[in-house]
Amino acid sequence: MRDAHRLKQTSGDPGKGTVYAAWECFVQGEDDVRGVRPEVAISWHRCREQYRVDPHLTEAPVAVVEREYTPEHDVVFAELGFRAAFIAHEVSNLGGIVTVTDATGRILAEWGDQATRAIAAESNLAPWYSWSERAAGTNGMGTALEEHHPVQIRGAEHWCQAFHNWACAGVAVRDVVTKEPIAVLNISSWRNPLPASASGWLANAVTKTQCTLRRRARDSGAELVAAYNQARTRSGAALTAVDAAGKVVIADDRASVLLGVPASTPAVDPTLRWNPGLPELIEAARYASKQAARNPDWVGSTQIFTHLADEPIPISIRPAFFSGRLIGNLVSFGASGGEQLPRTEEDAHSRTQPRRVVAMRDNRMVLLRLPEVSFAESEGNDVWLSTDQGRLRAASPGLDKLDGELAAAGFLRVHRRYVVNLSRIREIERRRKGELVLVMDDQTDEVVPVSRRNAPAVRRALGF
Repeated sequence: MRDAHRLKQTSGDPGKGTVYAAWECFVQGEDDVRGVRPEVAISWHRCREQYRVDPHLTEAPVAVVEREYTPEHDVVFAELGFRAAFIAHEVSNLGGIVTVTDATGRILAEWGDQATRAIAAESNLAPWYSWSERAAGTNGMGTALEEHHPVQIRGAEHWCQAFHNWACAGVAVRDVVTKEPIAVLNISSWRNPLPASASGWLANAVTKTQCTLRRRARDSGAELVAAYNQARTRSGAALTAVDAAGKVVIADDRASVLLGVPASTPAVDPTLRWNPGLPELIEAARYASKQAARNPDWVGSTQIFTHLADEPIPISIRPAFFSGRLIGNLVSFGASGGEQLPRTEEDAHSRTQPRRVVAMRDNRMVLLRLPEVSFAESEGNDVWLSTDQGRLRAASPGLDKLDGELAAAGFLRVHRRYVVNLSRIREIERRRKGELVLVMDDQTDEVVPVSRRNAPAVRRALGF
């Protein structure tokens, strides 16, 4: 029975020469990546343009970033360690190794074939070294931190030439609330193909691990509702409870109107919580969560725009804890007190501004200047860009991510399916029932709908 479940090897990579030729051209500054898988081409672009990793790097650097671990992190590390040790024997028989990293790409532990581990040590493929893309370029661990699905990086697909003899597969475990990575589980092989079932096994291991995180998130949601109910007895202000990602778990009657969500309806399951569509509230919740991790007594205040309001309203935000663990934030409207949060406009301008939007045309990567993009539209899991070069698929895996990248560069979310370039709006039309539509300045005069909840933000952005 044991042999029936033994991992089998795949055949060699038939496109190795093509990929290496593309790699040689790309590291020399060309943008033609024909024959290279889109996720690899996008990773190469990050390594060259954003992280500026030396393609001739021969070893990964020592991890220097200190990370504060939460109880969720400890749960994930324990789960992945158990599953990595379970598969290590099978992988070892094929000359492979298994690694677990934290969210910074720092390897925490390693299992597998001793001879391969000795070879790996020459490149610092070992505990306490960093394998994020920023540190070591395209690789299974670092690229998995950037993607939301299992990845395989084979041979010349690695950004650093010294790693071209490796094949690896990795997948990240992500926080079910914030979607931020917590850890990566990875399999690596030296001069041999990966096991055929590597990606499937990794995905299965992560699914089981995230089931545990979902149960903990539901429990946290229930405790946050209890904290909200207790706070309501002490205050008459409009009140809502939001999780660490800024999604609404419960809101009273007055807060629900401001947020555009159902009133007094608990949403403890993280997959059922409401997104209020208020970037300033989401930024405030994320900032509060970070401050609370350093100081449990922290309380902050700021002003945000809400739905159906033309003027900002003050809010007070107080982190909520259960058994010493942060479970979310309680937000009171019309109240102030505590530390003033940094202005979101200043935060946005302090970030690195994107210079290009990366899109794909067949197997070729297209680097678009921001003024070339009229708007972005989501269709299922894909994001399509309306551009001066036609309709192209965006490299970003979701509209939320693209919205976050472009929010400080003159783009605005106007609908759950649309993000528009404000400078490319030519006309604004009000329909019979009062809804707004935007006529874009592009080749086909495309029309983009504006949702009612986003209409006040559009009017403010356009000054009418």
